[in-house]
Amino acid sequence: MADFQIILGWLGLYAPMALGAIGSIMGCAIAGQAAIGAMLDTESGYGRYVGVSAMPSSQVIYGIVIMFTLNRPVTVDNAPGLFAIGVLAGCALLFSAWYQGQCCASAIHASKAKPEIFGLSIAPAAIVEGFAVFAFIFALVISAGIPGLAS
Repeated sequence: MADFQIILGWLGLYAPMALGAIGSIMGCAIAGQAAIGAMLDTESGYGRYVGVSAMPSSQVIYGIVIMFTLNRPVTVDNAPGLFAIGVLAGCALLFSAWYQGQCCASAIHASKAKPEIFGLSIAPAAIVEGFAVFAFIFALVISAGIPGLAS
């Protein structure tokens, strides 16, 4: 049983980065495909399409920081906390990046037809990013209570 708990602890250490990366891959791919389509239909504004398609990449950065914050020797005492925080924060980052990519794709599509709404059209993507920031901050705060780091 103790070995299983240790394995879950290690999984929790790696999960925020891995799940954040998976979400960022999915979100950037969705938005990137929309950007490529928009470039075929427009004569300018390519840079902003590419820039918006990169927005979901921030979740992997949050995941890396959470992973380093959780990093400590894994013991039976701290493995459940590491697992819970790591996996739940990672899932939040995954879904945030995925849905942010969909928001970015919609913004690209809308601004292709009506360029003057570009700034306003990315507001939903920024709101979704805010939820990733909440998960990030909460993971950092609650990780301070996990035993294992020397004071």
